Amino acid sequence: MPDYDLAIIGAGMAGASLAAEVAPHARVLLLEAEDMPGYHTTGRSAAFWEECYGGPAIVPLSRASEAFLRDGGFLSPRGALYIGRERDSAKLDEFEARFAGSGARFERLQPGKAHAYVPNLRAEWREAIWQPHCADIDVAGLHQHYLKSAKHAGVDLVTRARIEAIDRRGDGWRLHASDGREFRAAAIANAAGAWADGLAQLAGANPLGIQPLQRTMLQVRADPALPRGGPLTLDISGQFYFKPESAQAMWFSPHDETPVPPADAAPDELTIAQALDRFGSVLDADIVKIERTWAGLRSFAPDRKPVYGWDRQVPGFFWFAGQGGFGIQTAPAAARLASQLFLDAPRDAMTEGLDARGFSPARFG
Repeated sequence: MPDYDLAIIGAGMAGASLAAEVAPHARVLLLEAEDMPGYHTTGRSAAFWEECYGGPAIVPLSRASEAFLRDGGFLSPRGALYIGRERDSAKLDEFEARFAGSGARFERLQPGKAHAYVPNLRAEWREAIWQPHCADIDVAGLHQHYLKSAKHAGVDLVTRARIEAIDRRGDGWRLHASDGREFRAAAIANAAGAWADGLAQLAGANPLGIQPLQRTMLQVRADPALPRGGPLTLDISGQFYFKPESAQAMWFSPHDETPVPPADAAPDELTIAQALDRFGSVLDADIVKIERTWAGLRSFAPDRKPVYGWDRQVPGFFWFAGQGGFGIQTAPAAARLASQLFLDAPRDAMTEGLDARGFSPARFG
């Protein structure tokens, strides 16, 4: 007989949150390939909750997660500003139309008002949309909350367990780690992030086309510095975003999305050069020092929506993947919904407004 009802592969935010939600009702094993959970994507997040991030289809997940994050003390006020030049005015119009009726809260500012929020914007960046409810996320705190909740509920966390083979045995699965250890479970949950398609193939499931995309971030000191506590600022054309990180330093990303194989991501010189060029195009400031650079992977299904639910063809294989860059800000609602799908449990107040059919792997033929 299987030792566990569920083996979750991947102990980043996705796997940890799902483990915490399922564990009160089942015997759960949480497997992590690295020395510590959250090494790849969770530990490299830009750490913000922004209602429109991910598009209208993701807004319900973000909004459903908001109360949990705020009540738990995981959010701190930030605000977000989408900016454009006069020639970008139509793009801001399109943004307003696209998110109308989604539940996202924002307002169009009068031309030039963006400079009240970010004084050192170059003069041509006059058009803006303001999101007052955007907040920073305590990513490490949220991840530890889920890991601690999972442990308290009886989850066994095993690190350095890189799964290299999976086979079906009777009424369950046998998972083989690269160091020779074996684990048995009745069901598998695929929370492997960038490695999700590869893991599916080990279990005999068809890959869904989940593609890791590399995102680069720079921490720089600029003169003049951005106002401390200033907003997350995003280009309406998707060429950059930035935010103050301390009294002196700021984070700046060129918003790159480079398809890469699943691996330990590292920034490249060309992308860093693009970031510096885009910095100069938007801010009337000089970079005094590049303090550090890093890159992370954001993994998307072909339609850029997450995948939650049972595989159509392989019994006992559950998908919890393809959560892109919005997986942390939607973690509470996503994990709650996925646990209800796994346990065949009814919806609750957090998930009653979510349509799970739009996230099902069955949407891929």
